[in-house]
Amino acid sequence: MNAESDHELTLTQWETLKALRLPARNRSSVSSFIVDQLIAQGLAVMAEGIPFITPAGRKVLVRGSSRLLDVAA
Repeated sequence: MNAESDHELTLTQWETLKALRLPARNRSSVSSFIVDQLIAQGLAVMAEGIPFITPAGRKVLVRGSSRLLDVAA
C-alpha cells in the first residue's frame, strides 16, 4: 500500500491540517491534541512552539482523505 494514501483523517484532523496552511498570526486556535496527532503522522511539525504543515501534510491536503469522500457525497 502507498504510504501517502495511508492517512485516514477525521474531520477535525482535516480542518486542523487546513488551518496550518495559514500564517500563524491568522490562525484561530488549534487543538494541541489534534496537532500532536498530525505530528505523529508526519503531517505537521512544531517549530519554536508553533505548529506548521509539512510537505507530506500538503500532499495529503491535495489528495484528500478517503473518509471525507463519504461526507462530500
